[in-house]
Amino acid sequence: MIEAENVHRSYTLAKKEIEVLRGIDLKIEAGEKIFLCGPSGAGKTTLMYTLAGLENPHKGRVLIDGTDFYRLSSSNQARLRNERIGYIFQNYFLLPELTAIENVMVPGLIGAKADPELAKAALDRVGLSKRVAHLPAELSGGEQQRVAIARALVNSPSIIFADEPTGNLDSANGDEIMKILMEVVEERNATLVVVTHDTSLSSMGDRVLTIRDGVVVND
Repeated sequence: MIEAENVHRSYTLAKKEIEVLRGIDLKIEAGEKIFLCGPSGAGKTTLMYTLAGLENPHKGRVLIDGTDFYRLSSSNQARLRNERIGYIFQNYFLLPELTAIENVMVPGLIGAKADPELAKAALDRVGLSKRVAHLPAELSGGEQQRVAIARALVNSPSIIFADEPTGNLDSANGDEIMKILMEVVEERNATLVVVTHDTSLSSMGDRVLTIRDGVVVND
């Protein structure tokens, strides 16, 4: 389970403090598929990053299976992220000098348990068994996002966060990426949290959380 308790997050811009999250309270059950929707600037990406252990809340708590994540040491935070959480981003964030399989192996390298066979299996699952030796520049946008999905899945995380995973893709590639992602999440009974501006995608989830002006308006 992921829980947020009275979560606040602000940024300073031109010496002015801008409150982005204004007291978020929510619970996401294990195995749930949640879509975070809302207008641009509503705070949905900031909320996802805070739930995902990437941005400290300025007030409040984020609990993962009852553990107060931001009270852990930095090394224990890093270990939990590496072992339990997978990340998929709109811009892929693949390392350009590494091949597809090498990119997928990165989480394993961080955790000192890189396994080429697991990486190959992850790429095969997303339909890229024939592209393992290709560099990102040699892959289409849809293929790069499949590599990013394989990388997110290679450590068998129990939680996957996806920030606008179809944002840089045309509708056909976007539909295929979401189909793959939802199938794999279902197979593994993983928890999925997706940020999207595309409300048509939200019907694929178990629940939609709409963020407006830094608060959840329909939880």
